[in-house]
Amino acid sequence: MISREALKQIVMMRYLSDDMLDKLIPITELLQYDEKEFVFHQGDKADRYFSVLQGKVLLEQRIATGVTVSISSIKAGFGFGWSALLDEEAEFYTSDAICAEPAQLLSFRAEKLKALFDKDYHLGYIMSHRLLHVVKKRYDIRTEQFLKVIRHHPEIGSLLQKEKDDNNRKK
Repeated sequence: MISREALKQIVMMRYLSDDMLDKLIPITELLQYDEKEFVFHQGDKADRYFSVLQGKVLLEQRIATGVTVSISSIKAGFGFGWSALLDEEAEFYTSDAICAEPAQLLSFRAEKLKALFDKDYHLGYIMSHRLLHVVKKRYDIRTEQFLKVIRHHPEIGSLLQKEKDDNNRKK
């Protein structure tokens, strides 16, 4: 059985009271994964939310046959698989999750977690609010990565330089 202390190692759960953590304990599973072992694949039904207790998990997307791009690295204390927490019945994971090293993951079955949120709105609010912070942070990081790629693209770079030169001539 998972302890309260183990749950408190997860950043978003540090905001929960001991009573709330006690409600999570019975629906928490501890899973062990080896290095390079998949937790889930892109397109699998999203039926679990995970938090990394130990180790590191990479989120990767396949962009062509044999070509994958690592889009995020989830370290101990953080979670992934939030597609499972959406209200849609047929949500699917949008990336592969593969262990970069041996990992211990806390797993929460979506239906059990959602049922708990329905019973304890305050718990559901706090977890959802914290999850929103994570989503925003990852969105901000991806936006910055995208803009960096755009700025350094040779053709776009020449367009930006041309615009800058045109603006300097107008002055």
